[in-house]
Amino acid sequence: MAINILSSAESLASAYQSKDQRYFAGARDDMIAELPFDPTASILEIGCGSGDTGALALQKGRAERYVGVELMEEPAAIASDRLTRVLVGDVEQMTLDFQPAEFDGLIMSEVLEHLRDPEALLMRLHRFVRPGGMVLASSPNVAHWKVLRELLSGRFPQKDRGVFDRTHLRWFTPDSFAAMFERAGFQVVSVRPVRRFSARQRTISRVFCGRFDHLLMTQISVAAVCR
Repeated sequence: MAINILSSAESLASAYQSKDQRYFAGARDDMIAELPFDPTASILEIGCGSGDTGALALQKGRAERYVGVELMEEPAAIASDRLTRVLVGDVEQMTLDFQPAEFDGLIMSEVLEHLRDPEALLMRLHRFVRPGGMVLASSPNVAHWKVLRELLSGRFPQKDRGVFDRTHLRWFTPDSFAAMFERAGFQVVSVRPVRRFSARQRTISRVFCGRFDHLLMTQISVAAVCR
């Protein structure tokens, strides 16, 4: 299968023009719940969409200042009315005018798989997060058993959402996702599924001592701190 790595902000944005606006919406309340209760915190979100997660963080007292970066102009316009500041454009190409250690937290929900070089971006962002600041990220898991079933059958279906989203440029397993953060200067605290395992999945995990948990996760959730 040929993969076309898009080279400009305009061509990258064009790949998302057909997406339903609901694709850019939805609050990650699970991530907000992991943020310390700090009404004075500054949070940076890459791929903030319509700003739902940031708006919830501000509402719940998890941040005083919430800055988002969003590729697409339409959801960014909505987010700009809800967040402290929104930068519009391709985060891999834009100049980021933040100060060192400016942010207490960094959120990246289902965004790193859409980038050409996510590890390089993480290395750039590292300096903007204070030491000990929390980093929360998630991505689809290419090691899930249903994905492996498709690959074993010789298929790689192109879809509008999920692990087979046609706009994905990178794919991760739980181990490779966590390792990328470690290489970029973050200390990974936890690697777990976004959605809690079902009773059956918990039984399988317990019987095999967690050795095959990577086959059960639909999405990978990583929590880390900035070293």
